[in-house]
Amino acid sequence: MNCEELQDHYELFAIGVAEEPERGEIRAHLSRGCEVCMAGVKGAMEIVALVGSTAAPAQPPKHLRRRILASVGAERRTWGWMPVWATAAVLLALVAVYFANEQRGSALEALRSAEEAQGLRDQIRSQTIELTRLTEAFAILNGPETKEATFGNSQPKPPRGKVFVNPAQGVLLMASNLPPAPAGKLYEMWVIPKSGKPLPAGLFQSETNGSAMHVRRGAVDIDATGAVAVTVENEQGADQPTSQPLIVAALGNLPPR
Repeated sequence: MNCEELQDHYELFAIGVAEEPERGEIRAHLSRGCEVCMAGVKGAMEIVALVGSTAAPAQPPKHLRRRILASVGAERRTWGWMPVWATAAVLLALVAVYFANEQRGSALEALRSAEEAQGLRDQIRSQTIELTRLTEAFAILNGPETKEATFGNSQPKPPRGKVFVNPAQGVLLMASNLPPAPAGKLYEMWVIPKSGKPLPAGLFQSETNGSAMHVRRGAVDIDATGAVAVTVENEQGADQPTSQPLIVAALGNLPPR
């Protein structure tokens, strides 16, 4: 898909309710450093940042309201749109309304079973985690002191992408052409100092389309860091790399972006 086809899905991606194939396509575009999609998702994330602020309520596009309602199996209702709209909290609010008004319509029937209710809670939890991860990623991307390094461009068919490092916010890895790790395995990111042992920086798995995004939060001493690398490890992780790195992004003396 091209950027024009994806632009109507940026808001849904930002609040964690975008469906496939659009979700995977946007992640792949972000992994490639697509400036159009990065700007579009960034704009959507800025709207999310309005939650809890004193800014005037934003009026969402009609198509976004329909898609969020459809994502939880709800029929269109006559009540007004909530002022704070572009977050996973919309789903929580909808669920609260549904349970408080169980007798109002057949759309509530699907929520009555304990199994379906648990599934919806799991979905909301997953969307909240995704929203948090996106917020952390954009904090790193937008940091004035963030440095970036590319990897994989000099090889025929390797994982490709970029690493962004911010001294206060942490490390963001965005990759494409990275197939999912085998069963029982996960990818592990490492912050490799110029002297000393590699430091584990979290486990992650790639999407089925080969795109991946991983955030390691926390302060990083950029001047003392030589590279960021990724290896395949057992799913419980390792204290030190046990396999040859698939990704190595050398930081060197890169200037801020």
